[in-house]
Amino acid sequence: MKGIIDRFEGNLVVVEIEGITKDYPKSIFPTEAKPGDVVLISNSEVVIQREETEELRKEIEQLMEDVWED
Repeated sequence: MKGIIDRFEGNLVVVEIEGITKDYPKSIFPTEAKPGDVVLISNSEVVIQREETEELRKEIEQLMEDVWED
């Protein structure tokens, strides 16, 4: 499953997957994981999708610039 880290809550990581949030144990995530990271979750292994995360960040930055332009 592919999702986006929404937030951390104690020992849980809240991940948005297709518009629905699910909780996962923080222990299965890499220590460098942070909100906004795109992750691939397979069984009890989580891999950060760095290229997709960067593309998503750029897309969000562009949308924000478009909103705030006069």
